[in-house]
Amino acid sequence: MKFIKTKFKDCYIIEIEKKNDNRGFFARTWDSKIFEKYNLEMEIVQCNISFNLKKNTIRGMHYQISPYEEAKLVRCTKGKMLDVVIDLRPNSITFKKWLYVELSEDNFRILYIPKGMAHGFQTLVDNTEVFYQMTQKYMPEFAKGIRWNDTTFNIKWPNKSPIISNKDNEYDDYVDTEINDV
Repeated sequence: MKFIKTKFKDCYIIEIEKKNDNRGFFARTWDSKIFEKYNLEMEIVQCNISFNLKKNTIRGMHYQISPYEEAKLVRCTKGKMLDVVIDLRPNSITFKKWLYVELSEDNFRILYIPKGMAHGFQTLVDNTEVFYQMTQKYMPEFAKGIRWNDTTFNIKWPNKSPIISNKDNEYDDYVDTEINDV
């Protein structure tokens, strides 16, 4: 596995290293020793799948607050998507900045998202499936969200007229006091 640094501390794009043969390939997608080497928390306690019928579907931007912040491993297992994270760690030099990574069934990339980040994505093709591994169980009373088009962040989504849930579309404007120091 190859870990590629992003502009966010402890947020990595992970590229698999394929062992090819006449049957196809084999590759490792998670290894506790490698994650320990990078000092990344990844005790997986929950896994989820998101299936999205239509291109331009947005899910997010979601996060959980203290004491239930979560780190995530995210991989697109079918289709293609733009995975987006916002750094919500108040002591970070990239606080309130965002970045995106294209994940697809063809590039096999995985995104490691540390605690203190909001996460979401926009599908780039129909029938996109996303697989998440998390370090924390979903705790609804600690779950928060940022509206996809909140002007505090000005995320440059590829499609400005997405398919989005009422819940994700109706989040209030972002307020700094919602975040606990991670």
